[in-house]
Amino acid sequence: MSVFNQSRSRVIRLIFLLSFVVILAQLMNLQVFSSKYSKLAMDNAVYQKIVWPERGIIYDRNGKPILNNTIMFDLMVTPAEIKNFDTTFFCQIFEITEDQFKTRITDAIIKETRVRPSVFQSLLTPRMQAQFEENSWRFPGFTMVERPVRLYPYNAAAHILGYVSEVSPKDIERSNNFYRMGDYTGKNGLEAYYEKVLMGERGVQYIIKDHRNRLVGPYENGIFDTAAVAGRGIRTHLDIELQTMAERMMTDKVGAVVAIDPKTGGILTMVSGPVFNPNDLTGPEKNKNYSRLVLDVAGPFINRAVQGRYVPGSTFKPLGGLVALDEGVITPSFGYPCNGVYVGCGIGKPRCTHSGGGHSSDLRRAIANSCNSYFTHVYRMAVDNPKMKGTRNGYMRWREYLNHFGLGVKLGVDLPGENSGLIPDTSIYNREYRGSWSSCTNLTLGIGQDKMLATPLQLANSMCIIANKGYYYTPHLIKSIDDETADDTAYLNKYRMRHEALTHVPQEYFQTIIDGMEDVVIYGTARNARIDKIAVCAKTGTAENFTILDKKRIQLEDNAMFVCFAPKDDPKIAIAVVVENAGYGGTWGGPIARILMEKYLNDTLTKQSQADYERISTTNKMPKHLKRLQYYTDSMRAREMFDMTKDSAYLRKYIRVAQISNEPKEKPVPQVPQKPARKEVAVLINDRRQPYYNQLTTLPA
Repeated sequence: MSVFNQSRSRVIRLIFLLSFVVILAQLMNLQVFSSKYSKLAMDNAVYQKIVWPERGIIYDRNGKPILNNTIMFDLMVTPAEIKNFDTTFFCQIFEITEDQFKTRITDAIIKETRVRPSVFQSLLTPRMQAQFEENSWRFPGFTMVERPVRLYPYNAAAHILGYVSEVSPKDIERSNNFYRMGDYTGKNGLEAYYEKVLMGERGVQYIIKDHRNRLVGPYENGIFDTAAVAGRGIRTHLDIELQTMAERMMTDKVGAVVAIDPKTGGILTMVSGPVFNPNDLTGPEKNKNYSRLVLDVAGPFINRAVQGRYVPGSTFKPLGGLVALDEGVITPSFGYPCNGVYVGCGIGKPRCTHSGGGHSSDLRRAIANSCNSYFTHVYRMAVDNPKMKGTRNGYMRWREYLNHFGLGVKLGVDLPGENSGLIPDTSIYNREYRGSWSSCTNLTLGIGQDKMLATPLQLANSMCIIANKGYYYTPHLIKSIDDETADDTAYLNKYRMRHEALTHVPQEYFQTIIDGMEDVVIYGTARNARIDKIAVCAKTGTAENFTILDKKRIQLEDNAMFVCFAPKDDPKIAIAVVVENAGYGGTWGGPIARILMEKYLNDTLTKQSQADYERISTTNKMPKHLKRLQYYTDSMRAREMFDMTKDSAYLRKYIRVAQISNEPKEKPVPQVPQKPARKEVAVLINDRRQPYYNQLTTLPA
C-alpha cells in the first residue's frame, strides 16, 4: 500500500474513533448526568394528579364554625370511552340541549384530549346526582368525582368571609403558575386574605399512562404519592349571633354597621347592605346567582364597611374638639355666642338647630347640642393658629392629627379592598382656588363636611380612640391561627400593637368629650340609644346626599350617621352605623346600635328592643332612585348586546309598541294594495347616553 493511502486510512480511522467517543460521551451525559430527558420520559409515561385538601375552617369568638366544608360532585367525561350513547336521555337529565352537549365534548377534547378525563358539568344538583347514579350504566365515559365546597350554616357574613371559586388566567399568572386551570382559590374577604393558611398543602398521585395516553393504574404502587394536608383553621373576634342580628336589620337597606372591641381592636360585627346569602355563591346555582348580584346597581358585592366613603357630618365633632384642645386654642370651658348661624366668614353659614340660651357656652354643651357654629369656629382657630405661621401650615398640622386618628389613611384591616377615605391636602385647594383660599373656604370641615370622607370602619375606630382616651389597635378580624407558627406570629403582631394617637392629652380633656357624648344620649339627638343601667356615649350625624340621574343633579334623602360606645367608664364595644337615604342619624342608627349593644353587653333584649328589632328588620329603606337607575343600566346593557348580536329580543323589555290597525275601512279601494303593518318601537339610535324611550324609529312588523 502506498504511503499516501496509509495516511488517508489513519485519518478515516481517527474520524470514526472521535465520532464514537463523542457519541459515547453524549450517551453517558444523557443517561447519567442529565435529568432532562428522564423527566420528559417520566412526563410521557406518568400523569400527576393534584389532590386538593379540605380548606381550613373559620370560627367566631365563641368557637362556633361560621363556615364549613361539604362534598358535592363534578361530572367528568373521557370522550374516547363514549359508546352506544343515548344523548337525548342524557340531555334531559342534565337540562341541556344536544348542541350544548356536543360543544362541551369538543371543549373537553381540546382541553384534555380524547383519552383524559375533564369536567363536563361541575357541582351537580342532588336530583342530577341521583338520576345519574341510577342510570350510570347507560353512559359509558362519564363518572362522578368528589369536590369539596363551602357551606355557610348561618347564611351570614358574606362580605367578611368572601367565597371560593375557580382560578382565572390572571390568578395563575399572579401565582407564578402555582395554580393550574381547574384549581380553586379564595376570592375576596378572609378566604382571599388568608388563602395561604386556609388552603393547606396539596398532594400528588402518580398514575401510569399507556401508549394511548390512558390512565391505567398507580405508578410504583403509589410509593411516590404525597398526601394532601388540610388547611388550618382561623379564630376570629366575630360574634356570629351579633352578625346575624345586624344583617337582618340591614336587610333592604344600603349602608354599613361596624362594631369593634376597643380594648383589642377586634371586629365583633361588620355588615354591608344590601346583604346577601353566602350560600348563593356555592353549589350548582353559583354562576347564575353571581350574575344576578353583579348586575344589581345597589352593589351587593361592595363591602361598604371598608369601601364606602361617607361624609361623617356631626359624628366628627368630638374629634374636632380634641384637636383644638391639644393645639391649645381652646379649653373645656371655651364658649361661643351662637345665635343660630355662623357669621365669622360673613356668609351666614352654616346654620344651627339651636339659636340661644347658652347651648354652646362650653365644649361639653356644644357637643351635647351639636352646635355647628361652635365647631366651625373651633376648626378655624386650629388652622389659623398663629404658632403655625400661616393657614396652610395650620391646615396641614390639622390634617396630620386626623391621619393619626386613622382618617384619610388605610387602617390596615385584614380584608382586601380597604379604602382610605379622604382628608384633602393643600394641593387640592390650591388647584381648585388657584392658591387663593383661607379657613373660610373650607370652614365646614369643622362639622365633618366639605370634602371630608370616611369609611364606617374609620368612624368606629375613631370611637375606640375616644373610648380608650387616646389609643387604638388596628381593627382586625383574626384572633389567632390554629397551630400558629413563628411566621404567623410575626404576621399577626401588627394587630397586637397599640397605636398612641393622643395619649399625651390630659385625661380631663377626654372626660369633657365623653361627658358631652353621654349628654347626647341623655337629652340630645341620640335618646333612641339609651339602655337601662348602662351609660352610653354617642353622636348622631346627618349628611346631605346627591346623585346624577337622567343628566340631572338630584338631592336624595339624607344619610343617617351614628357612632357610639359603651359602657362609658369601661368601654367594651364601639359602633358606627350608616344607613343611606334614611334621614336623621338618631332615627335609624340609634336603635340599631342600641339593639347590638344591649345584646352584646346583656346577652338579651328588652321587650322594647325586641319590638324595634322586628320593626327595623322588616322596614324597606332602599333608596327610591335605585329602581330607576337599575332600569336605565339594564337598558344600556341590552343595547350593547343588541349592537353585538343584532337580536332585538334584548330590547323587547325596553320598547313601546303601537300596533297600527290593518282592518279595512268602510269603503275600501280594491285597487290600492294594503301595506304591511309596521310597529313603532322606542329604541336608542347612536346615542348611548340616554334610555331607549327617548327616540323613535320604525321597524318592520
